[in-house]
Parts: sequence; structure tokens; C-alpha cells
Amino acid sequence: MGSGSVKNAASKEEVEKAVNEGVPVILHFWATWCDASKHMDQVFSHLSTDFPHVHFFRVEAEEQPEISEAFSVSAVPYFVFFKDGKAVDTLEGADPSSLANKVAKVAGSVNPNEPAAPASLGLAAGSSVLEAVKELAKDNRTIPVGNQTGRSDDLNKKLLKLINSHPVMLFMKGTPEEPQCGFSQKVVDILNKEKVQYGSFDIFTDQEIREGLKKFSNWPTYPQLYCKGELLGGCDIVISMHEGGELKDVFRDHEIDPTDRKPVESGNGKGGVTASTGLSASVTSRLLSLINSSPVMLFMKGTPEEPKCGFSRKVLEILKQEKVEFKSFDILTDSEVRQGLKVHSNWSSYPQLYIKGELIGGSDVVLEMQKSGELRRVLAEKGVIIPQESLDDRLKKLVSSSPVVLFMKGNPDSPKCGFSSKVVNALKEEGVAFGSFDILSDEAVRQGLKNFSNWPTYPQLYYKGELVGGCDIILELKNNGELKSTLSE
Repeated sequence: MGSGSVKNAASKEEVEKAVNEGVPVILHFWATWCDASKHMDQVFSHLSTDFPHVHFFRVEAEEQPEISEAFSVSAVPYFVFFKDGKAVDTLEGADPSSLANKVAKVAGSVNPNEPAAPASLGLAAGSSVLEAVKELAKDNRTIPVGNQTGRSDDLNKKLLKLINSHPVMLFMKGTPEEPQCGFSQKVVDILNKEKVQYGSFDIFTDQEIREGLKKFSNWPTYPQLYCKGELLGGCDIVISMHEGGELKDVFRDHEIDPTDRKPVESGNGKGGVTASTGLSASVTSRLLSLINSSPVMLFMKGTPEEPKCGFSRKVLEILKQEKVEFKSFDILTDSEVRQGLKVHSNWSSYPQLYIKGELIGGSDVVLEMQKSGELRRVLAEKGVIIPQESLDDRLKKLVSSSPVVLFMKGNPDSPKCGFSSKVVNALKEEGVAFGSFDILSDEAVRQGLKNFSNWPTYPQLYYKGELVGGCDIILELKNNGELKSTLSE
């Protein structure tokens, strides 16, 4: 890193104190694994010597989540410029010329009697640095935080094994007995209050796991909490879920009973009725009759009108999306069926989905099969008649579902990435009414739309069924005063 007069930001409070002093402040959000960040930091450091009256702060985006989240940082390198106590400008990507000019604009003249002028890049950085930055900027101006490529299959398998090693798994800094950061401490306290048994992994003990899990989960910070292999989120989300009672619901829906701390015994992997099941002939006959009472049969908690657990609701939504006719049985109304079917199928939880008498699995299996297209194939092979609609037809309907449609991560009230948040804010500021679709909720749409639009990233904004562009294009249109007119032609 450059020597300069750049200070490493240690806390959000430190940055706020500098900003409140009213002098120009510039933040550089960077990451150790990003070459573009490292090269731009050299430019940043050289500029700090040219403008000694400006506060230059370096912020490691993944290690300072509180500061990063405050400015919706989702990619590096990223710069925020402050003047007179207010954020006045930002810059994304490896663009040394723009950085130098924006610094000069915020800093004003070095000499009181001279007007402000663009900084000289010849003074700000050496030619080798500029060439390196220029080369990096050709293909990739920013790199999403926690979303690098190049993970090995071996590392993925290792991560999956760790994530699934316990029904509730916490990746944290330190151990539950000795947390090494306040955020990890808070999540440990919450899990103790919830009285759930959980496993933990100290990410300080393995750098490969520490960096690999960020990319694997597309979540840049720690701690990370998983339930039955699914990421729930970090500290803020866990706190919010705990305070709202949602965390208790999630554990209950996953059949994690805080009053029963015994590990769940696994079955022998063999389905069907065997001599060792202990089920009577009458119970077995009744179960078989129920299983075969409809080509598609769902054993669930509650009814389709009033599901009693989130996993049952998830399978119901999938069946409705696939437009499948089915019958259901509420296992909460009949203890004999509830206990007997677990033994009969060698499947310990509910819901359970059967097609033509064959067990398909629970909610996770059904969801995965839907995402991969396997569920539709099985339904066709089993002779279950379903309306056929190609993915292209579905995408055409979605992009035309409103005059302005935004395909984003999350929803307008709760965006799940900084780029989506920026586009939502731009549309709201322009007073543009729009529909939205959460691409994280549907893997088929998420992957299919990339090919359909020939646009590889999200968010994507459509007007009257035609692609307008992604975050950079939308913000450029807004800055040029053209966004509202473009979406009302």
C-alpha cells in the first residue's frame, strides 16, 4: 500500500467525527483480494500528499461492515467524497483520472489565491501504476464484495460439509466461550436466549474457509448463521429476526426444538415398509391408501388454505407455480399417520411429497428439483398432466407485467444489494412508478433472464418490455436528467 497520509478507518465514529469537523474527507473502500483496489490505493495515497489539508481514509470493506453498510458499498474499489459535513459525490471502479479530478473538486485549491483545478495524475501516481489500473479498468471497473470467482470444487465440498455439520451452524470470530468481535458476541447471546443447540466455526483459524465462505455465500462479513444448510444472515438480520419472533419461527419450522437438545438420529437410507418397521398391517395399508389416493399427494402441517409451517407453505407455492393438481393430508390431525409415515418412508420430517406413490422428499428437495427443472421432468415422466409454458414465454410476460419493471435482488422496501438499492432510490427520486421482481426468489428466472436479455448482471430495468440497462446506465440517465423522459416515451 502507498505510504502517503492515508489513515485506516478504525470505526464509523472516527469517520463521522472527521466529517463533522467540516473539512474535506474522502473514503476509499477496498479489499485485500482486489488488485484494482490495491493499485487505486496507490493513486489515493499519492493524492493525499498533494492535498495535505484533506482527510483521506482507507476502509477495508469486509472488515468494517458498519461503515460499508452505511454507504451501501457492494463493490470495490469505491470512493465517497465529503465537503462541509455532507457526502457530495461517489466514484465506483478503477478510474484514476476521475478520482484525481473529484479529489481536486472537493479539496479546492491547494493555494488560497489560486482557483481549484484538476489534479495532475503525473504527480499523483507513477506511470506503471496508471498502466496497471488502466488495464484492470478495461474489463472490470468494480468487483462485487464477497463475489469472486475461481472457487475450487474441493473447497466447495469442504464448505458444504461444514455448513451442514449441524442443523444450526454459526461461523464467527472466536468461539462461543470467547467471541472475538461484538457482532459475534451478539449472535451467540441471541442463540443462547433462543435455547437452541448449535455448532460453530472460528473463521480466524482457517484463512481459506474465512475467504471462501464469503464468496460461497455471497455474504461479505462475519458472523454468518445457517439453519439446515441455508444462510439466514449476519448480525443485524439475526437481531431483527430475534426481536420480531421470526427466528423462533424458523427454528420451529425446521423442527429444531429448544426443549429437546438430543441429536437427531439418521435413518438407514432405505425407504418402504420392512419387517423392522414395527408397523401393523392395518396401519401400513392405511398409509399406502393415503399415499396413492392422488397422483400428487402432499403430507403437510395444516391445509393448503392454512399451512401451519413455512416449509409446508414453500412446497404449496411450488406446486401452485407448477400448476399441479394435488391432494393433501394434515398430519397434525392424526398422530397415527404422523408417526407411522415417518417410519414407512424413512423420512423424519414434514412436509413429504409423493408422486404416483413414490416419495420425492421434503421442502428442500422439492425446491432444488424445481430450480433445476427436475420436478417438471418427473411430473411429465409420471404422466401428471401440467400446462406447458416455456421459460421464454414466462420471461416475456414478466418483463411486460408493468410499463416499468425492475428485476432486482430483494424488493424495493428491502434491497439485498447496493446496486439494486441505488436504482430503487433513483426511480423513487424521479417519481417513477414501477413493478419489481426479486430474482433471488426464482433461480429459473434469475439465470434465464441473463440469456433472454443478454445482460449478465442485476439489477435490470425494463420499459414496455424492452431492456433499458443496469445500475450504471440508470444512474447515468438520472444524472443527465433523462431517466424520467426515457421511461415515459
